[in-house]
Amino acid sequence: MTGKLLLIAAGGTGGHMFPAQALAEAMLARGWRVTLSTDDRGARYAGGFPAAVKVERVASATFARGGALAKLLAPFRIAGGVIAALWSQLRDRPAVVVGFGGYPSIPALSAAWVLRRPRMIHEQNGVLGRVNRVFARHVQKIACGTWPTTLPVGVTGDPVGNPVRQAILDRASAPYIPPGDYPMALVVIGGSQGARILSDVVPAAVASLPEALRAKLRVAHQARDEDAHRAAAAYEAADVRAEIAPFFADIPRRLSEAQLVISRSGASSVADVAVIGRPSILIPFAAATGDHQTANARGLVDAGAAVLITEAGLDAASLSRHIAAILDDPAHAETMARNALAEGKPDATARMVALVEALGGETP
Repeated sequence: MTGKLLLIAAGGTGGHMFPAQALAEAMLARGWRVTLSTDDRGARYAGGFPAAVKVERVASATFARGGALAKLLAPFRIAGGVIAALWSQLRDRPAVVVGFGGYPSIPALSAAWVLRRPRMIHEQNGVLGRVNRVFARHVQKIACGTWPTTLPVGVTGDPVGNPVRQAILDRASAPYIPPGDYPMALVVIGGSQGARILSDVVPAAVASLPEALRAKLRVAHQARDEDAHRAAAAYEAADVRAEIAPFFADIPRRLSEAQLVISRSGASSVADVAVIGRPSILIPFAAATGDHQTANARGLVDAGAAVLITEAGLDAASLSRHIAAILDDPAHAETMARNALAEGKPDATARMVALVEALGGETP
């Protein structure tokens, strides 16, 4: 085997996996070998990783979900994962281990700590997640995707931004076509958690738009399988063309062609919208730990690039008014797009690469 090994540990949501994928792509291009350590849920997101990335499935568990028995067994599953990770890292010693959060990152980071391997974590959100909070004092570097990030007393972070996939970078700064008298694209991104409210409210809000505006809309709506039929029926009843799917593999293209994005404010979604540069309406997930999605949205909102609506304040009538206010004012929409682009950090991956190579003993 040639090339230094980067071991990436990431949990099972797109918010963790997409920046991990971006780092993997960049490090492979620089001659490193890359292994992804994740669980069965995370492996579902691994399809977008380059084929050269080795995927290791580890046993892990969360204390936050499941019944009493699942929570009782969680420490044993985690311990089993740590033992497997120790054995793996002894067989093929990583030059650097990078954790991107989520319970599946526990085994690899724990093993790296025991074996004293160079290690760092990347926190996508403005508030440390549970696992990253545990490891914050046991790594050499903390790379922060959203700045400022709330960190433990005495702990410092590097504000690198959130790495985005190469497919997003390929669309970075794509020219924005402002709203006008032609078909317009509205993209609705639900995220991996709490998408049901968007599937209930967004179609109703679109149905409430003036007919002349509604007739020009083409909607791409990410919805859970159990919500898709209901959302589709609502769009059909409003005579609105809509594509509905639990996941769009071509979301970079759809974002670049959108006149407006309605989204949860997960860190990766916010980063993608900013790097491409699109107006957005952001609806933070109310149950997010430490209200981190509101923190994620703050940069775009303060820059005049996005409108923030809390879940408590979300209803079809108010959302419809915000959609119309943006799509009926091309100059305002264009300004929002420009402001979003100014907040983007397309060099976040390069900053991560520099930290990894410094930890691995190379000149950045």
